[in-house]
Amino acid sequence: MSIDGQTDDMISAILTGTRRIAMVGASAKPWRDSNHVMRFLLDRGYDVTPVNPNLVGQSVHDRAAVARLADAAPLDMVDLFRNSTNVGPIVDAAIRLGARTIWMQLGVIDHEAAARARAAGLVVVMDRCPIIEDRRLGPFHAPSGH
Repeated sequence: MSIDGQTDDMISAILTGTRRIAMVGASAKPWRDSNHVMRFLLDRGYDVTPVNPNLVGQSVHDRAAVARLADAAPLDMVDLFRNSTNVGPIVDAAIRLGARTIWMQLGVIDHEAAARARAAGLVVVMDRCPIIEDRRLGPFHAPSGH
């Protein structure tokens, strides 16, 4: 079983039911994983907002960067490209903002933050990459609309 306890069916449901994604820790540097994943998600039709206070006034893949998670709302998913020790407050903000899913990228693991999110009714994916899951289970595309 995976570290997050999610089944393949649940991962598929997340990737087919998600439209708006806030990518926390997005990078404008093309060699960074977050940049590559953001491009992939945009190409699949997801509405992705880069969240990085160091990039305000800039854009990543023609999407304006915002400073705070609240600036990216409303959102379905929060995709975390942050060190595990820094995700707790972001998860708490995602709960307050009404996100449905927390997606912690490969190597990002915070069981306490995950427990808080689950207790608030959010689905938590941890230590996974949507590109890998898409290739393994997909291909997936964002739902039309909005």
